[in-house]
Amino acid sequence: MSTINKFEELQIWKEARELSLKVFHLTNTIHYEKDYRFKAQIRAAAGSVMDNIAEGFERSGKLELVNFLSFAKGFCGEVKSQLYRAKDQAYIPDADFEELYSRYDRLAANIAGFISYLNKSVFKGQKFKDRT
Repeated sequence: MSTINKFEELQIWKEARELSLKVFHLTNTIHYEKDYRFKAQIRAAAGSVMDNIAEGFERSGKLELVNFLSFAKGFCGEVKSQLYRAKDQAYIPDADFEELYSRYDRLAANIAGFISYLNKSVFKGQKFKDRT
């Protein structure tokens, strides 16, 4: 596995960014105009997935990264729940619901896999590199 120097190189961050943009565009429709609180909530949760991956990476410690990845995985669950709310209110077509739900589900699994990898790794993080 090659060394990753920037959070933008993480595949899970790239996927979270793409999904956040999809949620943003999806909530730019007429259905969400009057339900601005829900619109803000689902957008914030979608953005928090990518933001927590980035913040954890920038902390430069394995345990902090794992902690923030756990938050990111939790926000994937929040978005999936909110997708059900959007579906129940007929804000989202079934095809969009199915696509986004399965992609967030896959992203959560990939985050969990990365957490598992980090938990088994002896790597401690950049901030501990020169400490004995």
